[in-house]
Amino acid sequence: MKTVRISLNSIDKVKSFVNDLTKFDTDFDLVSGRYVIDAKSIMGIFSLDLSKPIDLNIHSESDVEQILNILAPYIVD
Repeated sequence: MKTVRISLNSIDKVKSFVNDLTKFDTDFDLVSGRYVIDAKSIMGIFSLDLSKPIDLNIHSESDVEQILNILAPYIVD
């Protein structure tokens, strides 16, 4: 599992983020405080506080580099 911090500070970013994730047959979780939601759920994402960065857990071992390349626009340091 790999964890990165992402920023989803607009509705358009959330929609394109979910579209990018659905290209992969992998589980993704967003963690904000004590809440863990499925990152492929638009409704779940909007239940989080999107004003600050969120942790994304990528449950994959094989294609992590490809996933990180596609998610690069959302990743923050």
